[in-house]
Amino acid sequence: MRIGPPSVRARLTLWYAGALALIVCIFSAGILLFVQARLYAGLDARLGRELATIDRVYREEPKELRHLAEWGPTLFQVESPSIGHQTEVWKREGLVQALHNGGAASPVSWTAPDGRRYRVQKVSGPSYHVAGAIEETSLRDTLWTLAIAMMMGVPFAAGLAVAGGYFLAGRVLLPVGAMADKARQITAESLGERLPVDNPQDEFGRLATVFNETLSRVQDSFERLRRFTADASHELRTPLTAMRSVGEVALQGPLEPAACRDVIGSMLEEVDRLTRLVDSLLTLTRAESGKVQPAREILDLSEFARNVVEHLRVLAEEKQQSLGVHAPEPVNAACDAAILRQGLMNLIHNAIKYTPNSGAIRVAVAKTPSGEASIEVRDTGPGIPAAHRQRIFERFYRVDVGRSRDAGGVGLGLAIARWAVEANGGRIELESEEGKGSLFRVVLPMLDQSCRMKKAG
Repeated sequence: MRIGPPSVRARLTLWYAGALALIVCIFSAGILLFVQARLYAGLDARLGRELATIDRVYREEPKELRHLAEWGPTLFQVESPSIGHQTEVWKREGLVQALHNGGAASPVSWTAPDGRRYRVQKVSGPSYHVAGAIEETSLRDTLWTLAIAMMMGVPFAAGLAVAGGYFLAGRVLLPVGAMADKARQITAESLGERLPVDNPQDEFGRLATVFNETLSRVQDSFERLRRFTADASHELRTPLTAMRSVGEVALQGPLEPAACRDVIGSMLEEVDRLTRLVDSLLTLTRAESGKVQPAREILDLSEFARNVVEHLRVLAEEKQQSLGVHAPEPVNAACDAAILRQGLMNLIHNAIKYTPNSGAIRVAVAKTPSGEASIEVRDTGPGIPAAHRQRIFERFYRVDVGRSRDAGGVGLGLAIARWAVEANGGRIELESEEGKGSLFRVVLPMLDQSCRMKKAG
């Protein structure tokens, strides 16, 4: 049976328990060494005091050495040319061997044959040697008891760490579980719901906020996709329905040549409408997929605007409109002429379409005070209400649905115009007032700015 990887809660618990157990072990070892050092320091101080007592008695009252063991140290030896003395216990424990095995001026530990341990030290005078010893069995028993208590405490502390870590990990990961449960409930039909955010300032709160922002973008994309699908279906259905109706009516009557030509002409108009719609959709799709890469070149916007206006002048003349260009000086910019031409043609064509007969459209090219190039398309049409200005560049969006369809529009011209301008590093600004016309301003970086941007990139 294959065991899967542990959960995040289990890993956090193990890491917490392991870290705490390591800290407890290091702390216990440090305490044990500290206590050992303190106990041996006290034992060595006591041994030093006893040696000082023996040394003083030897120098002042040598004869009292025999009686010193009755009220003082019991483990000592004195060697000198005039006297040699060792206590009975010293002799019985064989501590003289400790001096042969390294007893020196600093205290050392020595183990007797019977397993007892002693702390031994020798002090030398001008012509004598004094050695003493203290049994350290009780000290070692104390250290051993402390070590056992600490060793028993480490597993207990580790157990508490596992239990506490598991509980704390569960509490810490509780928001993640809540977010997972909520995310599991969100579907394409409920994209408006959001993950719970208990504390926006902590890590989980920021994570939930990022997910909510992502959901908002996904919801917006879904809404635009639904709206685009519905609008595209509607736009495609209208000419198809018109062609079917025309065909059915023609089949019900006599098939005269003139009637057939009218039917075919009507159908061709709808086919042309469908062709323009498909071409516009294809242009926008290719633009958003990144397949259209602008090939920028130095372009005189003044001459460029005159060429575009001359190309569309025949449409204005059909409606007895005045179409003029004001471009007194050359204004250079680095643009893709083909893409920008498509955008500007859509703006001018849009102005011609919505400007009434005998109206006026003016195209002006100039430099802005901020050092940018601008192409303004001003008309004397009905204007755009304030409620529609934010959405006027969306696909299939129309201010007046019926009138736009009658005029042959598909609601994609301004969307393509915005893309064309933005693809060239510019932006479109709109100024409009109901009943007084509209002004579309294309703002582009001038040639020197474009060069600086290219070098910086």
